[in-house]
Amino acid sequence: MYSTRRLLLGLIFLVSAQQATAALPAMVDGQALPSLAPMLEKVTPAVVNISTVSVVRAENHPLLRDPFFRWLFELPHATEKKKRSQSLGSGIIVDAAAGHVLTNNHVIEQADEIYVTLHDGRELQARLLGTDPDTDVALLQIPAENLNAITLADSSKLRVGDFVVAIGNPFGLSQTVTSGIVSALGRSGLGIEGYENFIQTDASINPGNSGGPLVNLRGELVGINTAILAPSGGNVGIGFAIPSNMAEAIKRQIAEFGSVQRGTFGVTAQNLTPDLSHALDLPPGSKGAVLSGIKSDSAAARAGLRAGDLIVRLNGHEIHNATDLYTQFALMRVGDEVAVDLIRNGRAKRIAARVADPFEHFVDGARINLRFGGALLGEVLDESGLGSNPGIAVGRVKEDSNAWLSGLREGDVLFQVNRTRVKTLDDLRAAADDGIRQLKLRRGDRLLTLVAR
Repeated sequence: MYSTRRLLLGLIFLVSAQQATAALPAMVDGQALPSLAPMLEKVTPAVVNISTVSVVRAENHPLLRDPFFRWLFELPHATEKKKRSQSLGSGIIVDAAAGHVLTNNHVIEQADEIYVTLHDGRELQARLLGTDPDTDVALLQIPAENLNAITLADSSKLRVGDFVVAIGNPFGLSQTVTSGIVSALGRSGLGIEGYENFIQTDASINPGNSGGPLVNLRGELVGINTAILAPSGGNVGIGFAIPSNMAEAIKRQIAEFGSVQRGTFGVTAQNLTPDLSHALDLPPGSKGAVLSGIKSDSAAARAGLRAGDLIVRLNGHEIHNATDLYTQFALMRVGDEVAVDLIRNGRAKRIAARVADPFEHFVDGARINLRFGGALLGEVLDESGLGSNPGIAVGRVKEDSNAWLSGLREGDVLFQVNRTRVKTLDDLRAAADDGIRQLKLRRGDRLLTLVAR
């Protein structure tokens, strides 16, 4: 009886819905009803679903990973237990001819296999061309024909209040569309990524939307959806997208070089406040980033920049605050030339400079010991004046090199070899001459010990 009643109610609802739909006018006062459908029909074929497969090595008890413990108790060699995990995200085709797909780094991070499902249902295995974890951008390539690519907009022209649409695959629900407005621009300091200059939107973004497009009403890409602020675990109308200009700049580097080799300029900056503007005797309404510090022997110091300079443009890009300045430098590659427009003592000035390699004073680890081959090593400079020196900094490390296989990663700081404290490259060379049995290092906020095998 209950099932019959529920079926009858369902039929009544269906008929009512059909009648209501048929009753909707196609025109009002001679004009078509506004709809996003025509724009979405053009854009959605460029939006893809991304799934990844990762082989997760299950953790054994630490003692079972210790060779000495296994030898002492005559245990067999430790075996790795493997299990498969899968994640879902979104992506956007940005170059149909090359098969280039942009997505977030966190969508494909540590994936062993990446699959892209197109709007028409085709599933293709993708090749990872490169990633930039600092901006959370990744570039994939798919071997497909008859692709549809999106058109990129100039995200610097976005204004708060502009209407935007987010498209993606939240919770595995493919081709989901939500709309809203640009709530804010230039969001930073959130601790989500290394370089932050987010578009904030109230268009609903949920897990699975990551890597999908944020488009304007013309169907042009203005951002890549990447994160939400969700204290309750659900969408509260605060989502963040990477501006298309930033994503495109990173994409160009990855497509051309296979990676992003970010340079360094050696400045610290702060926003221009009314009090600071008055102290610097700047005209009312001035905008820019004030240099508060110049690192010694840096690209900025060699170019002649000084603390107190107000940077107003960088390679023609207007600088409104410190975030703008750091963002522009984040998109520059080692060796790039840069024209700096600034105001110093009330006078406009242009200075030409070149972005430096952050590891220009580092040496090839093979010159210290063959076990360090493939890594760049350098002394951590003490600029505190306190005479402290945490150790030896590890720069870029080539995958599958001796240093990589020894466990070294970029950003590590070596401070002990065997039982010898090392502060300089000469210390490191002397300590490694007797063979490397154990390395102690700092990785982020952790202390690690690497045992040579």
